[in-house]
Amino acid sequence: LASVRIANPHTPAQWRAVLRELRERAGTHDQSVYVQVTRGVAPRDHGFPDSPPTVFAFSRPLAGPEPAALARGLRAVLREDFRWQRCDIKSTALQGAVLLRQAALDSGAHEALLVRDGHVTEGAATNVFAVLDGTVVTPPVGPWLLAGVTRALMLELARDVGLPVAERALTAAEVRSAPELWLTSSSKGVLAVTTLDGQPVGDGLPGPVWRRVHDRYRQYLTELRAGRVADT
Repeated sequence: LASVRIANPHTPAQWRAVLRELRERAGTHDQSVYVQVTRGVAPRDHGFPDSPPTVFAFSRPLAGPEPAALARGLRAVLREDFRWQRCDIKSTALQGAVLLRQAALDSGAHEALLVRDGHVTEGAATNVFAVLDGTVVTPPVGPWLLAGVTRALMLELARDVGLPVAERALTAAEVRSAPELWLTSSSKGVLAVTTLDGQPVGDGLPGPVWRRVHDRYRQYLTELRAGRVADT
């Protein structure tokens, strides 16, 4: 909100109340909550309106990936990142990401890994991780990628299981040769990429480092549902 100069319409306590009400109305199953804040109601113009922000939010069931999909892994392709220069802002300006994801689907893949100036930035709707010489590597936070909440969680969980992690630039050549590639998102957790541009990643199956982190992620979700993780 600060990046696009929209006033925050709620205090932290008010936001928690909105999300809690959505959660309670929807039931006790796992849920995905979508929140959108706009500049408000006003005649159409490029200049900022003098109006209070509008808040729109909804909740829907969150099933997560099927076990068979986890066991197979995903197919991905490398595509040139032609989006704007503030990809760190979570906004509704998603046309570039939509076109890139569809390009992946059209080629028979699940996701596009985006390349800018020879470096992989992120997926069309995911964050990217590679295992290089035993280290879990992901591109650093900056204007070329959205700093996903699940991205940060996976770094924390990787450290929990004793894995070295690094946030640094990730070249397309490194991604092509990595023995393991992962994608993370809030709705799907951490998924292994087993095929890149039609070629197997490693032995073509989810790798052992991914399994260690995914097992810890499943444990984390169990703790969260049981109320043993702080509701932050």
